[in-house]
Amino acid sequence: MRADARDNRARIMTAADEVFGRSPGASTDDVAKLAGVGIATVFRHFPTKTDLLEAVLTQRLEKLRDRAIELADSDDAGEAFFGFFTQVVSESASKLAIAEALTAAGSAAGADARNAGSGLRESFDALLSRAQRTGAVRSDAGFPEVYALLIGASRGATATGLEPEVRDRMLGLIYDGLRPKA
Repeated sequence: MRADARDNRARIMTAADEVFGRSPGASTDDVAKLAGVGIATVFRHFPTKTDLLEAVLTQRLEKLRDRAIELADSDDAGEAFFGFFTQVVSESASKLAIAEALTAAGSAAGADARNAGSGLRESFDALLSRAQRTGAVRSDAGFPEVYALLIGASRGATATGLEPEVRDRMLGLIYDGLRPKA
């Protein structure tokens, strides 16, 4: 791919992430305007809106996966785990908006997004396991329950439009339940 084409694609992806993250009903025209390219350029890179939405969702999941992998070597495993949990919940509104836009376009996540999601779950499990080994998270908290808490907190914060301070208090309650009993 030529340098200008790579640059256009990157601008389109950045714009799509912002536009669809704000409003699931946004159009590819909105993306093209924000990216500073013509609509034909958007469709040259992404033949359908669904293709663009899948690429943006995959990129979001990959970034989260990569962040979790990066945190796996942190000196403080508890801080890494709880910080990542907070990041996922804090960013959930825009990620869920992108997933809703994909569903509204009549599609489910494609193989790339499913693979990225699987990688995210694996890296989150590794963060949890390490936090448990260091005593930062109770050892009887299984991955399925903790992952359900992550998803539930993300969806709940988004659905109710929690203000950041309320969201943080909610997370504090969840974290109190995840920490070992004194």
